[in-house]
Amino acid sequence: MNGRTRSTARAVMVLGTTSGAGKSWLATALCRWYARQGLKVAPFKAQNMSNNARVVPGSGGRLGEIGSAQYFQALAARVLPDVRMNPVLLKPENDTGSQVVVLGEVRADLAAVPWRERSERLWPFAQDALLALMAENDVVVIEGAGSPAEINLHASDYVNMRTAQAARAACLLVSDIDRGGAFAHLYGTHQLLPAAERALLRGYVLNRFRGDARLLEPGPQQLLALTGVPTLAVLPMWRGHGLPEEDGLHDEGPGWQRGAGNAAASLRIAVVAYPRISNLDEFQPLRQLRGVQLRWARSAEELAGADWIVLPGSKHTSGDLAWLREQRIDAALARHAAARRPVLGLCGGLQMLGEALVDPHGVEGENGEGNAPGLGLLPLVTAFEPDKLLRRTDACFDGVGDEWSMLRGVQFGGYEIRHGRSVQHPALPAAAVALRNAEGEAIGWQQGSVLGLYAHGLFESTEVLRALFGARVRGLESVFDGLADFIDRHFEPGALMRLLADAEPEPGKD
Repeated sequence: MNGRTRSTARAVMVLGTTSGAGKSWLATALCRWYARQGLKVAPFKAQNMSNNARVVPGSGGRLGEIGSAQYFQALAARVLPDVRMNPVLLKPENDTGSQVVVLGEVRADLAAVPWRERSERLWPFAQDALLALMAENDVVVIEGAGSPAEINLHASDYVNMRTAQAARAACLLVSDIDRGGAFAHLYGTHQLLPAAERALLRGYVLNRFRGDARLLEPGPQQLLALTGVPTLAVLPMWRGHGLPEEDGLHDEGPGWQRGAGNAAASLRIAVVAYPRISNLDEFQPLRQLRGVQLRWARSAEELAGADWIVLPGSKHTSGDLAWLREQRIDAALARHAAARRPVLGLCGGLQMLGEALVDPHGVEGENGEGNAPGLGLLPLVTAFEPDKLLRRTDACFDGVGDEWSMLRGVQFGGYEIRHGRSVQHPALPAAAVALRNAEGEAIGWQQGSVLGLYAHGLFESTEVLRALFGARVRGLESVFDGLADFIDRHFEPGALMRLLADAEPEPGKD
């Protein structure tokens, strides 16, 4: 073990035949299920690629950021999230580059390192975090990434089977049967893995099944005969579980998505889905509200009929602002605001609503690429600074009026992840300060029907939902328990505890 702390935990790992197979969802359910057995549980994902992130405790008393999936998994496990649970987070900034976050902190020195070389440099951070969590817990629930059988990447892939071998994990392999080809995906993945890695597979999971389960026969038995691995669960399609989708954005068709149990939704909210959209998990509660319909809009035409337009967070504000203009969404937003209909900007969306973006340090690109005129709907100027601001935020609405007056005096807890700092434009009439943090700092502004906020987490607040919609949604505890109940019903009896027995402990441990 090279002097490392010896592990005591058993590890259960969720692998997928593809991206979007249901790994995050199932790992979250397992975290709550094992926690309900009285076990001390921690989640882990060696590397996540996502612009959905949360602020959590880091090293040395500092705050850091991890992928939202591991944040929710930690809550499901009833433990405090920390940066070791997702030691490496890649936040895509364009089609070929990502910001690299290691143990919660941005590592600009690693962003330019070629992918295969970078993986070898990142693995020690992930390995140390994994072993530390295994030394402190009874169970570590590990989530893989994409597919473990990408043979072109296998030698450099530390997120899947290298992690599985380091943890001696009992592995589940999940396939989305609703997409078709599930048996081929499972068999092909099994066959492409080296024999030592194949030996870690303990069961298959068929996810998102619709119809009569008897029609699957004799597929599972044939798969068992071919691979020696049993199918442990067939999980029915369940859209209303209440957990944010793995990648935040979930399209259910070109029209408006109705809230849960909604027969006649009356309020239509369009969220502009630009290419580098971030922190979309915070909109999940809107999908559960009666009386609300949600749409992800990628064109001006898709904003038609919206009562509200929301500009969400962005990992590359100036680039997404340029895209927004190419789609003529800027003109649609101006018309919407001129009609005094609500426009809400969150973080990067707030920055776009201002008069100008200024990037003196090249945070968003070289040669002035980050400089841009804003949409001119708030009299603000945003400057991008090299150091990222990360903080948990207790905020109170102060001075809101007109279309947003129902929020006056409402308090909520959120979080901030940003490089930009915004101030009033010196040559324009000031906007009203709409939101302040506990220190009295302005972090939100309003002008007419346009509201811009730096605090994420608005729609996760019971108080905010009650003020805006007169409604509330299921709390996260209820969601997590519902997930655990679901897998308890659909896994073979005793299978989940057998996974712990099958997980190989470190030599010398029982």
